[in-house]
Amino acid sequence: MATVLRLPACLTVREARATTQSLSAQLAAAAPGAAVELDASALQQFDSSALALLIELHRCAARQGRRLQVRGLPVRLRELAGLYGVAELVAQGVA
Repeated sequence: MATVLRLPACLTVREARATTQSLSAQLAAAAPGAAVELDASALQQFDSSALALLIELHRCAARQGRRLQVRGLPVRLRELAGLYGVAELVAQGVA
């Protein structure tokens, strides 16, 4: 059974630290061997902090020997990742 992490509707610099800490803790608490999905479908308002969070969660997952599957990533966030030159990092595991 997969562990599902969810991004909030708003993820800007104001929410980034707390959201990163919360999701990182949830990722660490996932059952060993469990698939981990990140549901980004609720995300509506964001800035570049959302990119930093995605990259950090991918890193956390990799350190734990996991692969993070991202679902519902907004097109605008993918475009922002392209502008920042991190599209490949953010797109890892995007379904």
